Amino acid sequence: MTDQLDQSTPTTETANNRVRVIREGVASYLPDIDPEETGEWLDSFDQLLTAAGPARARYLLLRMLERANEKHVSIPALTSTDYVNTIPTENEPWFPGDEDLERKFRQFIRWNAAIMVHRAQRPGVGVGGHISTYASSASLYEVGFNHFFRGKEHPGGGDQIFIQGHASPGIYARAFLEGRIDTHRLDGFRQEHSHAGLGGGLPSYPHPHLFPEFWEFPTVSMGLGPMNAIYQARFNHYLHDRGIKDTSDQHVWAFLGDGEMDEPESRAYASLAALEGLDNLTFVVNCNLQRLDGPVRGNGKIIQELESYFRGAGWNVIKVVWGREWDALLHADRDGALVNLMNTTPDGDYQTYKANDGAFVREHFFGRDPRTKDLVKNLTDQQIWNLKRGGHDYRKVYAAYAKAMAHKGQPTVILAKTIKGYTLGKHFEGRNATHQMKKLTLDDLKDFRDSTRIPITDAQLEENPYLPPYYHPGPDAPEIKYMLDRRKSLGGFLPSRRTTAKPLHPDVSRALKTAGKGSGKQHVATTMALVRIFKDLLRDKEIGHRIVPIIPDE
Repeated sequence: MTDQLDQSTPTTETANNRVRVIREGVASYLPDIDPEETGEWLDSFDQLLTAAGPARARYLLLRMLERANEKHVSIPALTSTDYVNTIPTENEPWFPGDEDLERKFRQFIRWNAAIMVHRAQRPGVGVGGHISTYASSASLYEVGFNHFFRGKEHPGGGDQIFIQGHASPGIYARAFLEGRIDTHRLDGFRQEHSHAGLGGGLPSYPHPHLFPEFWEFPTVSMGLGPMNAIYQARFNHYLHDRGIKDTSDQHVWAFLGDGEMDEPESRAYASLAALEGLDNLTFVVNCNLQRLDGPVRGNGKIIQELESYFRGAGWNVIKVVWGREWDALLHADRDGALVNLMNTTPDGDYQTYKANDGAFVREHFFGRDPRTKDLVKNLTDQQIWNLKRGGHDYRKVYAAYAKAMAHKGQPTVILAKTIKGYTLGKHFEGRNATHQMKKLTLDDLKDFRDSTRIPITDAQLEENPYLPPYYHPGPDAPEIKYMLDRRKSLGGFLPSRRTTAKPLHPDVSRALKTAGKGSGKQHVATTMALVRIFKDLLRDKEIGHRIVPIIPDE
C-alpha cells in the first residue's frame, strides 16, 4: 500500500505517472490521461476550501460520491457516515396511523410491563426480570405491531418475528391488552412451575417449549436470534425458489441489543445474509448504549462501529439517531458545528447527559462550541431535555421500517438510538445499574404513573407498593379497539405459534425394499444403501422436490 498524496503534492502530473488515489484504505492505480484537467479540478477544490471552508467542501464531496453511486461509477463505499439519521426529514413518508392513540396504549403497555416485573419481586417470590430493556424499545416494537408485522392469517403467510429476550415483559403486556393473557398469568412471570392455576406462569424469555402456543422462536442475548433469523430468511428464499411455497410476501424481523452484537454468533453469519441477497430480512438493533455491566462502548460509538461492520459485510444500513425535535437545530446548523459535536461525543458522555438534566446538557454538550451554544439560546432547559433520541420517535422509526421493506437486493439493519429505562424516571433512565434494577420505590411508581398518564391514584399505589395494579381501560376503549383493528388488518395476533402441520404421505416402501436387496452375495455398504434410499425418495411425487442432497466430506 502506497502513501496517500499530501498537500505538498503538485496538482499537475505528467501523463506517464499513475496517480495513487486512496480512499477508505483502498488504492486504485489509474492513469492520469489529462493532467491539465486534473489540475483544474484540484485548484477549484482548493479555492472552494479557502472561500467556503471545510464544511462546505465536505458536503460537496459527499454529494459527488452520492451522484457517482447513482450513476453506477464504481468506487469504494463509505463504511460510516455522520452521526445523524440516514433518512433526511424531507424524505420521510407520511405516518399513516393515529399517533395520539398509539402513544396512549403504548404507555399502557409500558406500565403493565414494568409492573409485571415489579410484582414478581414481592416478598416470598423475588424471581428477578428486566424492566429497562422494553422501556427503551417500546416504540420499535409498536411501530412494527401496528403497521408492519403480518400475522399468520395474512394472505402472504405472515412474518417471522425474533423478539429480544429481555423485552418479553412488553410483549406479554401487549397480549394482556389484547385479551390473550390475564392478570393471573402476568403474576406468574418467571414462575412457570410454581405458579398454580389456569395457564400457569410465564417464562422469562421467549421459548416455544415453555409457552408453545405463544412463542415461535427462542432468543435471549447469546446470538440465537440473529443466527436463526438469517437462516429463517434463507429458508424462506429456498421455499420460494424451489416452488414449494410462495414466501415473497413474508419478512423476517430480528430485534437485538447493541450489547448482544458483541456475541460472536450475533455477527457470524452477516456475510452469508449479504451473499444470499436476503432482502426479506431486517435486523433492528436497539442501541440504548448499555449492557449488563455498564456502557457498551464508553469511549467509543457502538452505532458507528456497527454501521461500518454491516456496510462492510454488504448490508443496507439505516441509522435512526435523533428524534424530530432535533430537526430544526440540524437545519439551522449552517457550519456543521452540531454535527461535529455529535460525531465526536463518545457513548459514555451521551449516557452521562441522560443521567442529569437539561441545564447539564446545555453546558456540557451544546456549550462546548459557541456556535452550538447559540443554536439553543432560545430553548428552555426543559426543551433541551426533551430532545429525543430517534428510537423513541414514531415517525423516524416508521420511515426506517418503510425504507427497509422497500429495499431490494440486500438485508437491512436498522440502528436505533434509545435510552435504557426510558420513561421509568430519574433513578432508571440512562443509569449504569438500570439493567439489574427489578423494582420501583413508591416514589418511582408515582413518577412513572405521572409520566405515562395512567389513571391510578396515589391511594391505590400506597395500599400495597409491592402489588401496584395493572391497568386496562376496558375492551370498548378506543385505544383497545384501534389496537385490535390494526392486528386484524395485518393478519392476526403476534407472536403466535402454529403447532399443527399438513401431513405428508411418501411411499417409502420401495426405497427400503431396494436397499434391503443387498449387493449380490455381499451385504450392502452403508453409503450405498443410503444413496439407493435417497435415489428412490427423490422420485417420490410427495416429497421428492423437498429433499436437498448434501454430500459430506467423509
